[in-house]
Amino acid sequence: MGFNVIITGATGMVGEGVLHECLQHADVQLVLVINRRSCGVQHPKLKEIIHSDFHDITPLQAQLSGYQACFFCLGVSSVGMKEDQYRHLTYDLTLHVAGVLSKLNPDMIFTYVSGAGTDSTEQGRVMWARVKGKTENDLMKLPFRKVYNFRPGYMHPTPGLKNVLSFYKYIGWMYPALRKLFPGSVSTLAELGKAMINCVRLGYDKSVLEVKDIVELASKN
Repeated sequence: MGFNVIITGATGMVGEGVLHECLQHADVQLVLVINRRSCGVQHPKLKEIIHSDFHDITPLQAQLSGYQACFFCLGVSSVGMKEDQYRHLTYDLTLHVAGVLSKLNPDMIFTYVSGAGTDSTEQGRVMWARVKGKTENDLMKLPFRKVYNFRPGYMHPTPGLKNVLSFYKYIGWMYPALRKLFPGSVSTLAELGKAMINCVRLGYDKSVLEVKDIVELASKN
């Protein structure tokens, strides 16, 4: 059964990769991307809204109904940030967007990209992991049909996409060995996108998906 999806973060590496998979998949009927700047992609089933302030998306409400899924790929690095600043750009922003969407689309499936090592206890020593853990936990309290938290590790980029981080360009040649040696930590960006699509199409029995879960779900037809 086909569905319509909202994607955030499509100008970043992860969001661009997820968008690419959605545009190729027959079950995804319409994709709405919300960006601060244009993603530069043209496609018959793609719509784009340019909006500068993700801490207040209430002006967009009239355009956000009628979607069955949201793939939330927007995020920032914690490097050089204090906890209150990182929390504002991660927790506050994500919960605001999700709160608006849950009221407009109560039957929506919401998927959130956090990361391997996220701290569900919210009590650990690593700042970003605590903040991501609280974000995951509080997303699951919202009145969506289902929330899935994705915790990818190393993601091998999709060939031909433009927003690949330089880090990945330098170590990409190691991917075959990394995949073999560390199967619980390595996937492809394409697998992440396919797993997100399949959690809407097929569901999954876990709310928190580690790398092995992402690879498993991506392989389902």
